[in-house]
Amino acid sequence: MAQTRIAVIVGSLRKDSFNHKLALALAHLAPSDFTFETLRIDDLPLYNQDDDGNQAASVKRLKSEVAAAQGVLFVTPEYNRSIPGVLKNAIDHASRPYGQSVWGGKPTGVLGISVGAIGTALAQQHLRNILAYLDAPTMGGPEVFLQAKEGLFDDKGHIGNEGTQKFLQGWMDKYVAWVKAHSAA
Repeated sequence: MAQTRIAVIVGSLRKDSFNHKLALALAHLAPSDFTFETLRIDDLPLYNQDDDGNQAASVKRLKSEVAAAQGVLFVTPEYNRSIPGVLKNAIDHASRPYGQSVWGGKPTGVLGISVGAIGTALAQQHLRNILAYLDAPTMGGPEVFLQAKEGLFDDKGHIGNEGTQKFLQGWMDKYVAWVKAHSAA
């Protein structure tokens, strides 16, 4: 059975990041022919157009990993009503130099978790706008705006709440179909 590789980009660098935990928990809901790999973005230099002709090894690695994936999953917190700078930096690097973006046509999913009541709704909206410009088809729904609460994750890192697990399983099922539909195109 051929594996479908999904590049996972988590917009948080925090050691105990809720979004990193969510990314790992989501991978448990995927079918066995899907592989999820969290990409490293903490070692990327700040984007500078002057470096487009001589990209850092970490930038080349990121672009290669995204290009090799059949889909991308963005799991992002919300910082000041938008996406974190580290995530924007990674997106910018992988889209440059002009005409050499790895995002075009890559099917994506966007979700996130935070302690706030509206989850990461505004960050996700900003991210969706960016991905639309980069021609990365992004699954529209269902949208996932999770609030981090006690018991959301069990001691094994799975989703501990039955209702949330059922909702996220439905999301994952649609995401898998989204990636398959766009990979076949």
